[in-house]
Amino acid sequence: MFRFFWCPHDFDCCLIPWFHGVQTSRKLVNLDEVKVARFMQIVRQVRGTLSAAMASKFNVVFVLGGPGAGKGTQCAKIVEKFGYVHLSAGDLLREERAKPGSEYGELIENHIKNGTIVPVEITCSLLERAMKESSKNEFLIDGFPRNQNNLEGWNKQMGEKVNLKFVLFFKCPLEVCTQRCLDRGAAGSGRSDDNMESLKKRFDTYMNATMPIIEHYEAQKLVRTMDATKGPDDIFAEVENLFS
Repeated sequence: MFRFFWCPHDFDCCLIPWFHGVQTSRKLVNLDEVKVARFMQIVRQVRGTLSAAMASKFNVVFVLGGPGAGKGTQCAKIVEKFGYVHLSAGDLLREERAKPGSEYGELIENHIKNGTIVPVEITCSLLERAMKESSKNEFLIDGFPRNQNNLEGWNKQMGEKVNLKFVLFFKCPLEVCTQRCLDRGAAGSGRSDDNMESLKKRFDTYMNATMPIIEHYEAQKLVRTMDATKGPDDIFAEVENLFS
């Protein structure tokens, strides 16, 4: 009687005699045990390959919330305690805008003043460059993705290069966010968009474009929601549980 089994030396299927075992090198070998051993070897190899692939990717946490929800404050605390690198999409765009001779400077300035979203290709390129230039592999990306186009562009350009751990969402009523931004502007934040006219446009963008992205990630069980009406220390007491 013959029976097929997976050869322990390669993936070719071999036809060999089968009774209750086979005499090989003076030992009785059960072919089912050989198959199981080979299968487990393959599993270990696949796990090793996947682990290596994951290790080579950037580990990312998206940080989302309305203007003035406290994203920057909480990111600073996470950086201090857990060693993440904080990448603000808005800050990267503002820095690029300020660079002498930047090919994107004028375009970015117009979008920021109008409260509209900068083309995703520019934002993704700036984020990728910042991650590659860092010596670390754990990143907080705040204020991105902000709309469906951002999401699609990110998935296309960066989807295979990152491991998205979760989305940290700071939930805060618009009236609270508005007052915080106005107070920040009055205190000299230096941001050209901390004024009522720009805020109205930013909030419209947030409600109509960013909230659907949060809902998209909620459907994937990736969103961790924080009550951003609390004080910074109270919020962080909850946030740090996610990173511990």
